[in-house]
Amino acid sequence: MKKISVVIPCYNEEDVIEVTYQRMNSVMKDMTEYEYELIFVNDGSKDKTLEKLMNICKSDSNSKIINFARNFGHQIAITAGLDFATGDYIAFIDADLQDPPELIKEMVTKLEEGYNVAYGKRKKRKGETIFKKATAKAFYRVLRNLSDVDIPVDTGDFRVIDRKVADVLRNLKEKDRFIRGLVSWSGFKQIAVEFDRDERKAGETKYTLKKMVKLSLDGILSFSSKPLLFSVEFGIISCFISFVFLILGLIFKFMLVPDILIIFTILLMGGLNLMCLGIIGEYIGRIYNEAKARPLYTIDELINFKDND
Repeated sequence: MKKISVVIPCYNEEDVIEVTYQRMNSVMKDMTEYEYELIFVNDGSKDKTLEKLMNICKSDSNSKIINFARNFGHQIAITAGLDFATGDYIAFIDADLQDPPELIKEMVTKLEEGYNVAYGKRKKRKGETIFKKATAKAFYRVLRNLSDVDIPVDTGDFRVIDRKVADVLRNLKEKDRFIRGLVSWSGFKQIAVEFDRDERKAGETKYTLKKMVKLSLDGILSFSSKPLLFSVEFGIISCFISFVFLILGLIFKFMLVPDILIIFTILLMGGLNLMCLGIIGEYIGRIYNEAKARPLYTIDELINFKDND
């Protein structure tokens, strides 16, 4: 009998985690032809998430907990769940129930048909602000245009992968992780399963603007070197502009250039120079993180992992 592992990252989800478990457990029990395990990754929660997960695990041996020693972030939490998953198929889904657990059955069916990855593609995003919808739409399209890998638009990490893809991902140890990009990079046969994304059932989103910006940078800088070309292009354009100003200065040497134009030019060039240095610095910072060779995460406790206790 094949087995499905469901990886569920959790960070301060005390308001919804019990409902998430009940709904997820119900979905998996209906899939009677499969064994299953629910792997909850507690990503350094500061509320009662861990306490409630411990109570769940006491009464359900199919539920397991990876308890991080501190908060390492959503993408690392998914990675840890993948590292410990023993299923033939591995599903990734957030604990907030915006992605419907019921769709996992359809995704698994796609894998049984011969696909290696079935990912959720959002048709609608309920309960999100116009700003978040607009920025998300812009990000996916910018990423697709910049990336050397074909990363599907309007998708998150909600997906099911088979063991072949999982083994590839386990061997990718880069620190600044962008899971949906790594799955696309791996290749294999992939298919979209469309759905309408629901509002959060309770609590608040854990993806602040700062975290969204970091995830965007991880996505773009991990899968494209094109931002570095901007520095080269800017240098060429700057040289051309300087040459034009030199010619104009020689032609109109007796005319005084307004101070405001000089100030504007200095500020513009200075700002663009700093931006180019920032882009280069981001790449160097990622090289620095890789060179330190630290582990992706540290674990405080494993619950219901019999082979690891």
